[in-house]
Amino acid sequence: ILKSIFRSSELALHSQRTVPTVPALWVTQAQQRWASSLPMNTVVLFVPQQESWVVERMGRFHRILEPGLNFLIPILDKIRYVQSLKEIVIDVPEQSAVSLDNVTLQIDGVLYLRILDPFKASYGVEDPEYAVTQLAQTTMRSELGKLTLDKVFRERETLNTNIVHSINQASDDWGIRCLRYEIKDIHVPPRVKESMQMQVEAERKKRATVLESEGHKEAAINVAEGRKQAQILASEGQKTEQINKAAGEANAVLAKAEAKAKAIRLLSDALAEQNGNAAASLSVAEQYVSAFSNLAKESNTILLPSNSGDISGMVTQAMTIYGSLAKQSSKKLESVSEGCQDHSKQSPNRKQ
Repeated sequence: ILKSIFRSSELALHSQRTVPTVPALWVTQAQQRWASSLPMNTVVLFVPQQESWVVERMGRFHRILEPGLNFLIPILDKIRYVQSLKEIVIDVPEQSAVSLDNVTLQIDGVLYLRILDPFKASYGVEDPEYAVTQLAQTTMRSELGKLTLDKVFRERETLNTNIVHSINQASDDWGIRCLRYEIKDIHVPPRVKESMQMQVEAERKKRATVLESEGHKEAAINVAEGRKQAQILASEGQKTEQINKAAGEANAVLAKAEAKAKAIRLLSDALAEQNGNAAASLSVAEQYVSAFSNLAKESNTILLPSNSGDISGMVTQAMTIYGSLAKQSSKKLESVSEGCQDHSKQSPNRKQ
């Protein structure tokens, strides 16, 4: 009887070897050949590392076999699913999507995921590969519809992050965790590609024109700044020159004035001495003779007095003018002294 039971169990296990377990795109070709059939219940089983075997007993979930040595009861226990716990790569087929500015794009991608809960992956969804692929495609179309064509190329990383976040929100009940999503290729229509190329060329020409204009601007500014500095330096030089010239002229005027004042003081002292008038008459006569000798040397027009040859008369006339001026100056000094005396007399009366 036991022999017949074991023989019937072996026939039943052999008949179940044609049931597929792992989706075709979830594993490599070598894994597909190895996992093309479910393992047989040979009572003693060795589960490979990074795999989980889901066991049903009499059609109901019983337990998950961990890697290593495991024992099962023939006929009653059945290996229903084999789940790989390695990172799985799925190619998302190319699909069309419309951007925010109504440009049709052909885009595909690669999805990286891992099974975290073999029980949910076995009983939560019928075909995990198909479910995740469809979810990735719909999420991709939804995210592309929120962006313009230019932002699709610039914000590629943000787009991948949003797709992963949306997939993980829906795949938690399936025991699957999406690790990352990468966009492989983005194809645009030929006309849009030509317009983008023209836009790039126009942008480059614009940048070149702007750089050239900025170069001319900076050159003009430098030239103007140089001229400004040259004019400032020239004006400062002229200013310094004029200041020095004015200072020199002022010093010369002061020196002349001091010399003249000193000469006048000496002359007045000499005139105050005895025989001063005679000396003054002699000096006037010498100057008259010197001036008379220089006549007609600088110009042809000469104005002469009627008695130009009478030197004594000219000296007498000059001394007469000098005497009248001296008398007027002495009268002024006397009037000023009398005014000061009157003022000094009136001031005590005011105090009283």
